[in-house]
Amino acid sequence: MAAAFIKRYSMALNRYKWVGLVGFLGVFGASGFVAVQPTPPDTFRSEGILVQNTPVVSFTATGVQLQQEGQGIITEDFLLADVLLGEVVNQLSTQGVTVSPDDIRKNTTIKIDARDGGRNRGNQLDRVTIGFNWDNREEAEAILSVLFQGMVEFSRITNRSRLSNIVNALDERLPDAEGELRAAEQALEAYDRIEGPAIQAALDGSLLGSISGSQNQRRQNQVTLAGMDSEMESLQAQLGLTPEQAYASSALSADPIIAQLRSQIYQAESQLQVLTQNLREAHPTIIDLRQSLAAYDRLLRERAREVIGGGELAPLPSGDVVRQDSSLDPARAELANYLVALKTQRDALIRQQALLAQSEAQLREEYSSLPNKQLERDRLAQQVGLKRALYDQIQAKRIDAQAAEAETVSSITIASPPATRRIVAESQNPVVVLLLGGMVGLVVGGGLVLLLDMLDGTMRTHEDLEKLLGDAEAPLLGIIPLIQTHSSHIPPLILAPDSAYGDLYERLRSNLYLAGAQLQAGKPPQMIMVTSTRDQEGKTITAFNLAIAAARAGRRTLILEADLRSHSQARLLGITPDEQAILEPLRYYGGYLSDPVQMVPGVENLYIAPSAGPQRNAPMVIDSSEMIRFLADAQARFDLVILDAPHLTGSNDTMLLQGRTDGIVLVTRPQLTEKPVLQTVLEQFEESEDIRVLGTVINGADIPIQTVDPTDPPVGYPPSSGHPEVEESYPPEQQRVPVMGPVDF
Repeated sequence: MAAAFIKRYSMALNRYKWVGLVGFLGVFGASGFVAVQPTPPDTFRSEGILVQNTPVVSFTATGVQLQQEGQGIITEDFLLADVLLGEVVNQLSTQGVTVSPDDIRKNTTIKIDARDGGRNRGNQLDRVTIGFNWDNREEAEAILSVLFQGMVEFSRITNRSRLSNIVNALDERLPDAEGELRAAEQALEAYDRIEGPAIQAALDGSLLGSISGSQNQRRQNQVTLAGMDSEMESLQAQLGLTPEQAYASSALSADPIIAQLRSQIYQAESQLQVLTQNLREAHPTIIDLRQSLAAYDRLLRERAREVIGGGELAPLPSGDVVRQDSSLDPARAELANYLVALKTQRDALIRQQALLAQSEAQLREEYSSLPNKQLERDRLAQQVGLKRALYDQIQAKRIDAQAAEAETVSSITIASPPATRRIVAESQNPVVVLLLGGMVGLVVGGGLVLLLDMLDGTMRTHEDLEKLLGDAEAPLLGIIPLIQTHSSHIPPLILAPDSAYGDLYERLRSNLYLAGAQLQAGKPPQMIMVTSTRDQEGKTITAFNLAIAAARAGRRTLILEADLRSHSQARLLGITPDEQAILEPLRYYGGYLSDPVQMVPGVENLYIAPSAGPQRNAPMVIDSSEMIRFLADAQARFDLVILDAPHLTGSNDTMLLQGRTDGIVLVTRPQLTEKPVLQTVLEQFEESEDIRVLGTVINGADIPIQTVDPTDPPVGYPPSSGHPEVEESYPPEQQRVPVMGPVDF
């Protein structure tokens, strides 16, 4: 792991050497600037001590509390407040010392020590050590002395101001507390005025006495009613009349008009009885008498209605009944009057009983609600007590705060006046400073290089690529080293039969054969597609060399240049593409121009179908029926068809082609493949069920291998041709140091 880290760091240093050099020179230059600075002059430090202060005599709780809180607010910001420094500067100006508040704040150091480290007594301070650095002894001591006096006075003013704020706050709160107390007292007084008599009656027993008296009265009335009922029953039996009938008979018997009408009716009836014996019914006298009797009877009933009031006591009787009921003798009339009187008394007692029952119910309800009334009164009394306690507390606190004005002093006092000493400036060794600057510069420069390398997502070594592919569980078919040539005009193709790279590509071909057989139930892959995540990763060289290895293994192999967005690279194998193919790609793949498949000279069993690119509408050509027929025909004619497909980030052409192949071979390359892009591609391959990945190839790995023999020129080119197309395909750095070509080459 250490060797891999050193290797990667050396690569990063080679890439970012100028950044590292700038970082080193920047730090080293700063140290050089510090080293050449002259030795600073001596300074003077004036130092003194402040301690906590307490009043000589303390009688009030507010004074003690203010003193403790005043010690708790002693902080560096408090001791160097802007208003304090302003007053100090003004005081110093009268003494002829010119200094600014910023100078005082910048050159003053404050160390605050609390008692027992602040663990037992909160923020109570033990002492405050204050130092002031200045370039003049007298001015340093004068500035710190005035600053000490200002700090003590500022603490005293702060404490007095806080006490004044307390008194003002209590004065503002007192009227509200007094108003709340008065309101609570008035509520209690109003409640006592309304419910007090009932509560008092319950407390002294008069309410229970009233209930008992009502019960006794009702029992007495019941006894009286029982006696009246017995007596009324006896009278009714004697008279044969109800109280209502007795009243009517008594009233009718006592009326003189009714008595006179009765007398007249008797006389008329007597005359009629005598005359009916001698006269007929039609006799005028008989008729007059009968009419008189009817008139007397009508007058009798009308008078009876006037006397007894119709049907209020009883229905209006007939004339015979009236004559009968109005014929009471004096003794029976007296009994009838007595019966009516008993009935009246009985009705009065019954009404009295109802009133007594209603009154008793009210008394009982009042007695049952007495606990709630008592609780309500207790609640109101409690409110009065709480309001009075709050009012008394505010009054007491206010009096205590007013009395504390005489005890208010500063929370700090001067324990040790300022004392001044000289501070000799230390001279620095320029050599040591430069050495330290150089060491720090090396660390900074190296750190910048490492940081930039970490921020760069490019995979720099084949070990990193191998680890990433292993973590993604992507099968690795082979690791191909850099194919170094002695001339940038020679393409890195393994055309020589004894090439040192032949065994590597043969092993790649065998691994690809086994991987395809596993995916297709023992059937080897017949049409594969070689692609990469981006350009310049070596997919074209990998496809060409893999095809050469397969052809040498005896398999009839076709290289199909499927990147229709780029120029054909068939010239690498000595093949000249058809110029008309670019103009008419559909006719080209349909075989109307010429046969797209051409034999590669110098390599047996190897054929190539040059690309018809560049095409502006490559997807249309790929999805055309001519291309589909061409692919089917190629699969039928050849043992192995290798599609040199476009890289994945440039277009979607590869995805259009992969469905017609047996699988994909993904080519990667150290120092070119980007980690985020490769991870995304592998995740997409894993998530898709339609994409078959045969494996991956690490191309251009930095591993030792023999150099290609420069006497083996590529097929179809004389040694002196120069291969201008190949030169243009290489990046400038690869032309200077010949290595494997770019991905599209």
